[in-house]
Amino acid sequence: MDDKEKYEMEFVIQASPALIYTYISTPSGLSEWFADNVNSRGELFTFIWDGSEEQAKLLSKKSGERIKFRWLNDDEEGASCYFEIRIQVDEITKDVSLMVTDFAEDDEIEEGKMLWANQISSLKQVLGSA
Repeated sequence: MDDKEKYEMEFVIQASPALIYTYISTPSGLSEWFADNVNSRGELFTFIWDGSEEQAKLLSKKSGERIKFRWLNDDEEGASCYFEIRIQVDEITKDVSLMVTDFAEDDEIEEGKMLWANQISSLKQVLGSA
């Protein structure tokens, strides 16, 4: 059952792709901006916010480029949704962007976008790119 809509966002970030990748792909990096704490055991990542926990399975990653997760509660529902954070570098200008792909119920997309905007704002502050 898949009634969530896919949406994508782009955020320009002034930081090196290698540094950004560390912050999007490691538990310690994700703990700096995405959640209060992040633990991982193999492909299973546990994200902790204000005492609540969500688990996500690492679906794929490409070093220095992207990481893709699926929330376990989506996995159990048989959904094909995921969230992906991808680093994109413009070949001509060398501008670095973070591309976020996520899924949400139709009436929750704006809320999801605002949440990602806040999260990426936190990442920019951690990177000194704000």
